[in-house]
Amino acid sequence: MEIASLPYVDEHDTVVAAEADDVWRGLGETLERSFSRPGAARYARLVGSPDRTASGPRPLAEGSTFPGFRVSAALPGQELVLEGRHRFSTYALIFRLDHAGPGRTRLRAETRADFPGLAGGLYRRLVIGTGGHAGSVRRLLAAARRRSEQPWSETGAPDSGSQQE
Repeated sequence: MEIASLPYVDEHDTVVAAEADDVWRGLGETLERSFSRPGAARYARLVGSPDRTASGPRPLAEGSTFPGFRVSAALPGQELVLEGRHRFSTYALIFRLDHAGPGRTRLRAETRADFPGLAGGLYRRLVIGTGGHAGSVRRLLAAARRRSEQPWSETGAPDSGSQQE
């Protein structure tokens, strides 16, 4: 899939009070948690996505999958590109991490997608037109921000004394 050829849908961002490495780790943890729920796999099956389970390398790297997504590029601390397709759409969700000042990182999520045919157009109205997609991406970014801002233990996991999602 050529991501640059997919039509731009939207972009959302948040500033995280953490360095890029912690944001990268927090984003990965958030994606794992969000897409490991049973509903994600059921939805991927329903719309006919070929990627229906979490598999591949962990921490996230090229070839890792989640229901509905495949990691096509992973530059730790910089960019994570998720691609997917199903009966109604071909899409990409691109996360970028930019320096935003001392101890701060801007986390951006850009969506690109094509919705071919009548069924694709109806699906676009349901997912994009209702604001459901934008709300989901904003919640995902907020969860990644909260997780990234938690103190990390030496084992690479949030400290047990900190609040979990």
